[in-house]
Amino acid sequence: MLGLLEGEEVTGSIMEHKQYPTPSGAVHYWVDRTAGEQAPWLVLLPGLTADHSTFEPQFSFFSGRANLLSWDAPAHGLSRPFALDFSIDDMARMLHDIFEAERIAAPVFAGQSLGGYIAQAYIDLFPGSAGGFISIDSAPLKRVYYPNWEVALLRHTLGIYLCVPWALLKPWGAHGAARSEEGRAQMRRFIDSYHKREYCELVAHCYAKLADAIDERRPYEIDCPALLLCGEKDSLGDVKPFNRKWTEGDGIPLVWVPGAGHISNADNPDFVNAQIEGFIGLV
Repeated sequence: MLGLLEGEEVTGSIMEHKQYPTPSGAVHYWVDRTAGEQAPWLVLLPGLTADHSTFEPQFSFFSGRANLLSWDAPAHGLSRPFALDFSIDDMARMLHDIFEAERIAAPVFAGQSLGGYIAQAYIDLFPGSAGGFISIDSAPLKRVYYPNWEVALLRHTLGIYLCVPWALLKPWGAHGAARSEEGRAQMRRFIDSYHKREYCELVAHCYAKLADAIDERRPYEIDCPALLLCGEKDSLGDVKPFNRKWTEGDGIPLVWVPGAGHISNADNPDFVNAQIEGFIGLV
């Protein structure tokens, strides 16, 4: 049974704070349905180690115009403590259960990084059910795009992270993900909410589960309207090359977000909001 908590006031938006209980922990999520029954549902999925507040610029911009749902993914934000026993598919199925409980049909996903992978898994598991997909600084799940060494590396990151002093890992994480002062401050806040071991184990777990999802070699066909957004200064891993391959291989339109790093929705929210606005037909 889903539980209702106190409403959370986010700049320009009132989000109902709810939770979805599982044997491994409770998943916290937020809903704003003030736009009414006829409005589209925009589902905002944060990236690795981030929480729902990364989308505050989107909450305030779209509140009353689109219905909104966001969450703290398992083992992220308020969705802690949570056992590290979940896969990418498990998270997609949790979302499906939440959608059924909230009577959400044809969700339009806007997934940043990890959120984009979860959205792709959802579309693969529940074909024909998504109303749209916007990838924000994410990458494809199709195995064809990945060299063997990169998939193997995703399974062996815990030791690498643990070897880096926490005093270095935190600023590296913030500066590597964002280009704007606002984005970097946001990432510092997210990272500061973890202890080092917790942070390293979460990152390593999600990377390993990403490798599992890729290695399943499923079709991961996007059967709904789709758009790729990628920061023109995104320097995290191979995200930019992956987006170039993705648009060439699958024909999904790619838009570069000016001046943005890996969290374009925080680095350049006005541009990202305008792209989402046009995509879901609010202009």
